[in-house]
Amino acid sequence: MDFPKILTAHMDDPDVRTLEGYVRVGGYEALRMALQELSPEDVLQRVKDSGLRGRGGAGFPTGLKWSFVRQAKGDPKYVVVNADEGEPGTFKDRVIIDHKPHMLLEGTILAAYAMGAREAYIYLRWEYPAQYRILEQAIREAYEHGYLGERILGTAFSLDLYLFRGAGAYICGEETALLESLEGKRGEPRLKPPFPAQAGLYGKPTAVNNVETLASVPAIVKHGPEWYRSFGTEKSPGTKLFNVSGGVKNPGTWEIPLGSITLRELVFDLAGGPREGRTILGIIPGGLSTPILSEEEWDTPLDYESMAARGTFLGAGSVIVVDDAVPLPTLVRRAVEFYAVESCSKCTPCREGTAWLTRMFRKLEEVGGHGEDRQILDKIIRYMRGKTFCPLGDSAAMISQAFLEKYEDRLFVHVASPGSR
Repeated sequence: MDFPKILTAHMDDPDVRTLEGYVRVGGYEALRMALQELSPEDVLQRVKDSGLRGRGGAGFPTGLKWSFVRQAKGDPKYVVVNADEGEPGTFKDRVIIDHKPHMLLEGTILAAYAMGAREAYIYLRWEYPAQYRILEQAIREAYEHGYLGERILGTAFSLDLYLFRGAGAYICGEETALLESLEGKRGEPRLKPPFPAQAGLYGKPTAVNNVETLASVPAIVKHGPEWYRSFGTEKSPGTKLFNVSGGVKNPGTWEIPLGSITLRELVFDLAGGPREGRTILGIIPGGLSTPILSEEEWDTPLDYESMAARGTFLGAGSVIVVDDAVPLPTLVRRAVEFYAVESCSKCTPCREGTAWLTRMFRKLEEVGGHGEDRQILDKIIRYMRGKTFCPLGDSAAMISQAFLEKYEDRLFVHVASPGSR
């Protein structure tokens, strides 16, 4: 399959990581054009007209978020790059930082220009030390060549960009918890409203955008919204990075126009299908917190609306393939344990529900084959049919419910079989 390359163009050239190599292939041309020929409103309108949606998982219209920040009362305004990428199964942002860090910087500078911000921050997950060094070098190069700092490219626009390392907490991927951490506080979500666009970093208007979202901006500004909309679907325009991990022959990352292929084609054609002698049981389409899809649902197109119609989410586009080498009870227990430990624990349903589920799964494994497992399994299934109030609690509930309902027979067999743990 031959797909257009926007984000991944020239990634096979190791020099594109440097400023010199990035400029050689057209890097920073969009920024130069914007500062010399376009007003901040023009840049914002291009992003809005492109239909670009947030690539971190929520899919909120990027231009609309930026307009809220630009129109909000209060100065200074801030741009914050969410590079926390702590959702299990995600590594697309790391690919961008590894190969084209200046593309991220250019998109961040354009976002700041469009919204009237003079300071920007990159919040990078703690577990990315190599990427920290890459970004540190890129920022230094950008300052040295006049793409950051005072009077960028000889214009009246100035921007300072700071690199900040998180402390390894999954919850800081949530934008308000990220802002709390950035302010030096414990990383816990804030109550909303107010939203960050009105009261974000230090109580000022703030746009928090994902790495992939901002990396998409230079091409949109340079080529125009109509060009960008020529890829993808009407409601899900543009291209998106999809990474595939788990039980496949060829794990990796692909840039694909949204809606152009199905989940089955991604896993079986691009990622090579199941490993030798293995059978795929289910596919998690958007990171560990998104509900799993069984075989009859794999022909779903990879776009936001199609996935939502299947009762799951495109999320970050991080596909996890689960094959029959994985003891399903252990996988589900680990998922629930992860969210039980990593959630903020402020909401009672999430705090108590995930902890309760963890105990039930452990018990289910302990008593397998002794007659009591069926009662525990039924109890878990009944419990999981309810809803919780916290999104993270819902995440643990959704993945558990998906596994339990769709693979109940296999789950029971695995639990009852000796050595299944």
